[in-house]
Amino acid sequence: MTKTIPIEEIHCHVDEEVTLQGWLYHSTGKGKLRFLQVRDGTGIVQAVMFRPNLPDDVFELAKRVTQESSLVLTGRVKAEPRAPGVPGGYELDVTGLEVVQTAEEYPVTPTEHGVEFLMEHRHLWIRSKKQWALLRVRATVMRAIRDWLDSNGYVEMTTPILTPAAGEGTTTLFEIDYFGQPVYLAQTGQLYNEATIYAFGKVYCFGPTFRAEKSKTRRHLTEFWMVEPEIAYCDLDGMMEVEEQFVAHVVQAVLRERKQELDVLERDTDGLERVIPPFPRISYDEALDRLAAIRQSTEDPELKASLAIEWGGDFGSPHETELTKQFDRPVFVYGYPTACKAFYMEPWPGRPEVCKSVDLLAPEGYGEITGGSERISDRALLVERIHRDRLPEAAFRWYIDLRRYGSVPHSGFGLGVERTVAWIAGIHHVRETEPFPRTLGQMYP
Repeated sequence: MTKTIPIEEIHCHVDEEVTLQGWLYHSTGKGKLRFLQVRDGTGIVQAVMFRPNLPDDVFELAKRVTQESSLVLTGRVKAEPRAPGVPGGYELDVTGLEVVQTAEEYPVTPTEHGVEFLMEHRHLWIRSKKQWALLRVRATVMRAIRDWLDSNGYVEMTTPILTPAAGEGTTTLFEIDYFGQPVYLAQTGQLYNEATIYAFGKVYCFGPTFRAEKSKTRRHLTEFWMVEPEIAYCDLDGMMEVEEQFVAHVVQAVLRERKQELDVLERDTDGLERVIPPFPRISYDEALDRLAAIRQSTEDPELKASLAIEWGGDFGSPHETELTKQFDRPVFVYGYPTACKAFYMEPWPGRPEVCKSVDLLAPEGYGEITGGSERISDRALLVERIHRDRLPEAAFRWYIDLRRYGSVPHSGFGLGVERTVAWIAGIHHVRETEPFPRTLGQMYP
């Protein structure tokens, strides 16, 4: 009886008889030869069928088998540098073939399909080589996130998905009926993290978050995964040091463990190799000066118009893209205007119009991948900000309580998984970084 192995381990079994269980990805052949590209979830290998070595019925079966039929193959592993696959360089000299189920005519073929068609068939599209590679990168990103946090003293907390009030802007809430009472899908777990730091010191939550933004840009989803670390006795500078160590770890883990997937995605990794601390840091004011200089020097009227911004405005995609072009790795922009950030951010000493906030901008136009701040630790100031933003004080009573019983300076940030994966993988649109994305116009499947 031969040993059943995953394709990713095929290099360990050269000249051995093995069994593979998978699906037919592609098939070609002529005359006495058939070449089956077989995938099993861990990789893709070329299976070679030579008619003189096989019973006639087995060879004829191989000629008829359809794309995505489920197969069990037996054969001898050979090293063949020219053989395609993931990983390449190996092939299976087939001695036996069993068709577990013959697939019907498969709708997602190697021919060109439109995005709408592919998204409607997302349950099948994820089987394609590039989508498979992308979601493997995503899985590694999510594991590396937990690995770093767990190894550095952070305790994972679960935070509610149903919340009584906004954590960010009140215009981006999904409202649902909760036994006759309006509640909202969580925009963030941060406020609850601020409670758990007083029990554990350093915590994080990791789960789905929801934003009802009517945005169709390539950077936005209505449902996405976010990790949010929160740290007691930590100021803004200390948090930036945590962020750069954390983000660098995630990127380097993908480079180390997912080289073949990045090759499938045709990702140029030169820029990713430079994602090593320290990251450059510039203030919001300096960022405005840099953007003004670019506007003054450019002869492109569209670029000039897109970079127009006055003090107090938040940066959009064109601003972030141009800023990151000036650096060879992600860049921190800190000290944003208070008016364009959330109510809970600590004001800058001597400049109440500025808050102790920071965004980490990724290169190549991917924009903000983390956003964070030092939190307000003074009870009276927090209540003032809640009133300023016309938020219901009663819903935040427990949150205000945290400033009454042992309040300390504390900071935290959130990292969106999908945008981070898009940057690392070099994918244009974040919708491909989710197995089943939810966008403004996408709820099926």
